[in-house]
Amino acid sequence: MKSQLIAGVALIAAALPLAAQAEYPEKPVEFVVPWPPGDLEDVLTRMIADEFQATYGVPAAVVNKPGGGGGPFPGAAEVAQAPADGYTVGSFVIGVPIVGPETGIPALNPNPFEPIGTFLTYPFVIATGGDAPYGSMEELAAYAQDNDVALGHFGSVLIPTQVTFALAAKMGFDYASEAAFDALDCNTLASGDVDVINTTLQLILPCLGDVQVLASIGSERIGLTPDTPTVAELAPDLNVSLWNGLFVHKDVPAEARDKIAAVAEKVMTGDKAKELMAQTGALVYWQPAAEAAAQIEADTATLGTIAGLLE
Repeated sequence: MKSQLIAGVALIAAALPLAAQAEYPEKPVEFVVPWPPGDLEDVLTRMIADEFQATYGVPAAVVNKPGGGGGPFPGAAEVAQAPADGYTVGSFVIGVPIVGPETGIPALNPNPFEPIGTFLTYPFVIATGGDAPYGSMEELAAYAQDNDVALGHFGSVLIPTQVTFALAAKMGFDYASEAAFDALDCNTLASGDVDVINTTLQLILPCLGDVQVLASIGSERIGLTPDTPTVAELAPDLNVSLWNGLFVHKDVPAEARDKIAAVAEKVMTGDKAKELMAQTGALVYWQPAAEAAAQIEADTATLGTIAGLLE
């Protein structure tokens, strides 16, 4: 009887390491989008989650955690504080790894994240109402010399907003007031809450014929607004890419990263993603971890230039 008991204990002990080394993934995975639902990063991340579930047979879902005037940083902090096991993945804009450590949120300083890869460059724009007395950035700059202009944005410390402030500085004007919103869409302009908004083209597509797009942020003109100049054309030293990517805590194992990356690459090179790119003017692609890290380094240098303009 004693020998049987010892044998049973031995079998249990032998099984424990196997349980501890269970293959990833073995439980539900959350993809955290720190914005409200509906924009491009949300749509594409949902496509990744659906494919992840179909590929690996575990539940996978997008969880939206907007931070209001705090931008994406409260949501990013939750990802940073989650267990570093690959079951909580952040879908983050450029500002999270670059600006996050400067926000005063302890969980983000030093930067706790490493990229799995980037997959989207936003068609971010500076837009105004169709009846505004200015139809270009030059005309806005002239109008703002004698009139108050209110700007709406997603958060004053976010990179698209910083680029918008810096462009105004380069063009010799300032916004009389500015405020952060969770969503900046057709209703924001129609309601008269602000005069100019800094938002993604996706959010104003329903009323694109009734608004004026004054500039797009980035180095390439957007296919849906080919006559609108880029910020890089107006001010070459403000050229920065506004991308979104998948990030995990730096301690997440390589096995989990590799499996997440494989699914994301499959989605971004698929037909549905290509359709979305054609419909929205966004750039959709898959940039793996090493290249994404190099992009972050280059954009950090450009942002140093922008910070100097705003001092």
